[in-house]
Amino acid sequence: MVPEPAALAASHRLIDGFLDALWLERGARPNTRAGYGSDLRQFAACLAENNKALTDAHEADIQQWIARGARQTVARTQARRVSALRQFYQWRLREDGSAMDPTVSLKAPRLGRRLPRSLSEDEIERLLDAPDTNTPLGLRDRAMFELMYASGLRVTELVELSLPRLDLQRGLVQVLGKGGKERLVPMGEWASDWVTRYLRQARPLWVARGQVDVVFCSQRGEAMTRQNAWLRIKQHAVRAGIGSALSPHMLRHAFATHLLNHGADLRSLQSLLGHADLSTTQIYTHVAQARLQQLHARHHPRA
Repeated sequence: MVPEPAALAASHRLIDGFLDALWLERGARPNTRAGYGSDLRQFAACLAENNKALTDAHEADIQQWIARGARQTVARTQARRVSALRQFYQWRLREDGSAMDPTVSLKAPRLGRRLPRSLSEDEIERLLDAPDTNTPLGLRDRAMFELMYASGLRVTELVELSLPRLDLQRGLVQVLGKGGKERLVPMGEWASDWVTRYLRQARPLWVARGQVDVVFCSQRGEAMTRQNAWLRIKQHAVRAGIGSALSPHMLRHAFATHLLNHGADLRSLQSLLGHADLSTTQIYTHVAQARLQQLHARHHPRA
């Protein structure tokens, strides 16, 4: 094995320390830490080509690396890279007062407001009906989809949901969201019924093979991964004839949009979604308005 260059090894030690701090100080989720870690290691490898460590970087080095990647990455990836570098060097500055911050003048690319793709109520019904609930897998998938749509859970929140956080008697779910923030969300009768059926009829067939306390598990009795849950959604969406481009948040977006369409207010929606900032929730007003404009154009005699 070729020994790691000293500059790169030093950079990797700093990156590990920064990622630990992200978790300890801010409760950053594994996905965030993984993305930032990947960006910083790529930048460190680029610097190591000139025998430089992260502590040796200047603004010109960063600008050159960002520009090189701009030809191959989308604006959001570039913005994440800028964020990773900024937060790393700000942490470094706090750790070592004599350190320099080469990102002071760094500007992230402007991101246009990207409206989330939502599903119509008819599409949601088709998706919910797609799993074959006569099979244990189909029953699990139906329960997952019902809960996500009823409570607006992220895919990560769904697969990490543990049994003690489920209150089927009162129809409530205690969600552990981004940054370790908790919220209490109603799940409604439909989702409660399907989750109860799954827990009684399907989960016991698998969980004896492995000891986990998560609500939704695989056939091996292990906790499901985000990728597996998302794959199940995509497969059933195809079966339901929903062929448009979908995102892992499709059920969460539908939850938010349909609540607004039926009269929910933004503050309540913010609480249900677990958004720290109301401006994040406001994007759904644009989705709802777009839907209303389509209805107006289709049905109003003078549209």
